[in-house]
Amino acid sequence: MSVSLSAHARMRMQQRGISPAALQILFELGEACPAPGGGEVVYLDRADRGEVGRRARCIRGRDRVKRLYAVTDGHGTVITVGHRYRRIARI
Repeated sequence: MSVSLSAHARMRMQQRGISPAALQILFELGEACPAPGGGEVVYLDRADRGEVGRRARCIRGRDRVKRLYAVTDGHGTVITVGHRYRRIARI
């Protein structure tokens, strides 16, 4: 699965130390919920975090991978990415 990134998302990935492999795992295993403005928030729920530990053995900082989120627009382009520090409020 190929993910298209905006320039802002690429910049945030670099600033926050998020690798393309970690983002790929997020999109393979993650749950999506609607975000304000018509987009979606993709994140890993509690059930998926155990699978990340098994799949992300080669990724440095795999504990941080479990807290990733990505915001996409309505067409599937990633707008921004980050690390969760709070619960994601579902609409």
